[in-house]
Amino acid sequence: MTRRNFTSLAAAPLAADARKIRVSMIGTGHGHAGSKLRALASMPEYEVVGVHRVKDDPINGDAFKQARWITLAEALDARVEMVALECADATLNLSFAQQAIDVGKFVHLDKPPGANFAGLRKLLTDAKGKSRVVQMGYQWRYHFAMQAAIEAARKGWLGRVYRFRASIDKPIGPEERRHLAKYRGGMMFSEGCHLIDRATALLGKPLRVTGFIRHHSSLDDSLADNNLVILEYPDAIAEISLAGFDPNGNAHRYVEILGTNGSAKAQPFTPVRLHLELKEAAGPYRAGAQVFEPPGRSGLAYTPDFAEMATVIRTGALPTYSAEHDLMTHEVLLEACGMLS
Repeated sequence: MTRRNFTSLAAAPLAADARKIRVSMIGTGHGHAGSKLRALASMPEYEVVGVHRVKDDPINGDAFKQARWITLAEALDARVEMVALECADATLNLSFAQQAIDVGKFVHLDKPPGANFAGLRKLLTDAKGKSRVVQMGYQWRYHFAMQAAIEAARKGWLGRVYRFRASIDKPIGPEERRHLAKYRGGMMFSEGCHLIDRATALLGKPLRVTGFIRHHSSLDDSLADNNLVILEYPDAIAEISLAGFDPNGNAHRYVEILGTNGSAKAQPFTPVRLHLELKEAAGPYRAGAQVFEPPGRSGLAYTPDFAEMATVIRTGALPTYSAEHDLMTHEVLLEACGMLS
């Protein structure tokens, strides 16, 4: 596989319209907030109007040192086209997202999109009725190695896919533990949503969802910090594990797809690296073990997400991921966490 081919897998669609899209941000406490603000400010497609800090929301990231602080009314002003929701509290994000859709905005809603499944369904239904799009903040939808692995599976280069495996294990401090413990799903709810999204993107809606949501720390904080989810399909199984203990967890994160002709694996996530091992050559890949790294990139960024959203807003193009997929993925997440009511 050539460097040019690998780079093309990650290319986001470009919009022809050169006008700037006015965007505001509500919330400062989400783990992605500072990086999202930095990404938006760096892109020629956008003009950042300002940031509304919600009461008691922490400020997550140095990017906010240069922020222009605005009121909620200014964040939802008629001249604003898109609102990015970045509160630490997922329930608040969903509530503010509904307010933004009600006044006709496009929305970037960071993960996870709240614990209220009916509320998310209403949000997405209302957005469709107003010809607006709610983009979910699942950061690995545009991860080069994961894109390439899913492409290899979809095009049959791995043979018949029978297993999807993914894992995150990282040490987390007391303050983050306190925040994650607000929800029964704990780490699976907050972090596992990314991996469940990758599984459903490839395999669709599972026949059965089984979650093992456990607290195994010596700390008496009730956080579900050692979790496993099994998604069952007619001809495949997905295994997703999340834990909060491994001191070298970032290096051990992975998404792996296994088929009868071989496997494709993204590990680590940063720096981006794709591992393939094929019995027989398929597509652009030779037989045997091989490793690819995209040229000129050393980490994850949020610019591909926002580049696609700019195209959607400017041209009316359909997003890569539909509202139906997003709703189904969240239903699977809530069921896995024992939070679906």
